[in-house]
Amino acid sequence: MPSLTGLPLQIIATLVAVAAFAATMWLWPRLGGRSWRSWLGRLGAFFGTQVAVLVAMGLVANSYFGFYSTWSDLLGLDGSPGTVVDHQPGGKAVAVTGEQKMYSAQGSAQDRSGVIQQVEIHGAATGLTGTPAYVYLPPQYFQPAYANTRFPMLLALSGYPGTPEKLISLLQYPASTLKAIEAKELPPTVLVMMRPTLVGNRDTECMDVPNGPQVETFFTEDLPKAMSASYRVDDRPESRAVIGDSTGGYCAVKFALRKPDAYRSAIALSGYYDVHNDPTTGDLFGGSDQVKRDNDLLWRLRNHPGPPVSLLLATSRNEENYGPTQEMVAAFKAPTKLSTITLDSGGHNFHTWTREIPPALTWLGERLAAPGSAPATAAAPGSAAPGSAAS
Repeated sequence: MPSLTGLPLQIIATLVAVAAFAATMWLWPRLGGRSWRSWLGRLGAFFGTQVAVLVAMGLVANSYFGFYSTWSDLLGLDGSPGTVVDHQPGGKAVAVTGEQKMYSAQGSAQDRSGVIQQVEIHGAATGLTGTPAYVYLPPQYFQPAYANTRFPMLLALSGYPGTPEKLISLLQYPASTLKAIEAKELPPTVLVMMRPTLVGNRDTECMDVPNGPQVETFFTEDLPKAMSASYRVDDRPESRAVIGDSTGGYCAVKFALRKPDAYRSAIALSGYYDVHNDPTTGDLFGGSDQVKRDNDLLWRLRNHPGPPVSLLLATSRNEENYGPTQEMVAAFKAPTKLSTITLDSGGHNFHTWTREIPPALTWLGERLAAPGSAPATAAAPGSAAPGSAAS
């Protein structure tokens, strides 16, 4: 069977579409009668041509954007979760597995499933506002046994130009988080779901843009402070982690490598490791080659001391980031710890990422600090505080 993203299949589909259009034009005068056969012939020619054109356009778009890389990925036959492999120079690999189940959070059932709150997060240092954003509070947050407990925090970032709603409906982060908590694979954790862009539709790649928006500072300084002030969230860096797909994955790894006192664990699903200016980003570097290098994650691994963080990079053998991921594996050094999930097949799409999230949360559960004691003045469950408004 020809490759789903290969040029031969696109050429064949295009030729079929052109042939269908030409055949329709040639046959149309012959189908001009009023009989039921003429009506069926016209309908068949019309819809056949439409389907052929849409298939050709879909194949070209899929090849360009990488939504589905294989036929099994398109048909949903690759249903098994990924396997985490820990890497150590000259060391032995350890494998961990997980799985996914469906879940829909209901505010009226907070005692057993938790609550999702829509919030705005205002950055005191940057003046930026994260909206729309969602906070998932696990059921333990409302239980008397945890009344004096501060919880670890996981920041989940969408890709660009994704929305945080898709993190709930398609990637099902609250469902997967709850399942991992119930299986004791993850400590009770507060989940924050956002998109990586904070200034309209500009793709800032989570950078502190010279003379521009300080997006990295918002996510690494403003957000942790706002969450610990508004919720019973632990303010220790080892109690904070970040996960993201595509652009969100790049941001996640960058936060850990550049600001290890903000996040000690980071997970990238189909992430990339360097950025370039394009029409959606504008000028990210202010003309500075040094700024560009500092945001090249492979360059940082090779040229900076290893920070004390844990990284998990997810890829598949037919994704564009497969080769760069292997370079990241080869470049890291202690005390940085690096693990990977490598699927045999997958694509740059939600179906692939839902296979990777469960084992990623299991991996995180072995690294994220457990809930700790909260001071007597801690904010009430789900209450808002200066710098953050919940709605």
